[in-house]
Amino acid sequence: MIVMPLIENIQLDVHTRLGIWHITEKEEFFLPHVSLSRDITHPYKRLQHVAGRYLLTRLCPSFPLEQIAILPSRKPVVPGQRYFFSIAHSRDYVAAIISHLQPVGVDIEHKNPVIERIAHKFLSDEEMRWIEERRRLLQLTLCWAAKESVYKWYGLGGIDFRRDIRLLPFRVGPPGRIVAHFPRMQMELVIHYQIQRSYCVAWTMAQK
Repeated sequence: MIVMPLIENIQLDVHTRLGIWHITEKEEFFLPHVSLSRDITHPYKRLQHVAGRYLLTRLCPSFPLEQIAILPSRKPVVPGQRYFFSIAHSRDYVAAIISHLQPVGVDIEHKNPVIERIAHKFLSDEEMRWIEERRRLLQLTLCWAAKESVYKWYGLGGIDFRRDIRLLPFRVGPPGRIVAHFPRMQMELVIHYQIQRSYCVAWTMAQK
């Protein structure tokens, strides 16, 4: 059977793979392959949960779903240093990234005008000054996705998006790259992104 909802399956480097899945199936499609946490009771959240874990197995057939543990920060991890991964959901899309080498983070976001009202909560005054008015909605969405990907990469929680993740000015478009200062670890991260008609996805996996 050919399964079409896997709309992206990208080998980012020899150690890392990124995938995007369009959820068109019912929960029953995934359950033979993925166990469902009893803690998740909302039907749509359940569907996103199993779709995300199923996507991990499509990107890496040997991925040990049964070993996934949840940190106090709510980050899912596989103990040890063989599988680093991150999952994100937005409406009926799910994104996942897996690396066998280093921590990774991914986020997927649909463009939604609501972000205009909350931008001051995750962007500093300095960051707000370089937002392009002509592509404001898209750039704000990319900024949120970029910071979310860094948050998931870090994985320990306790992050103030305005203070602790500082994006350098960037123009929307190719090469799809954002640089972020992360003072907590005194380092810079590169976030890559991809823009589609209704959503964008951002991921990070290494230092600059």
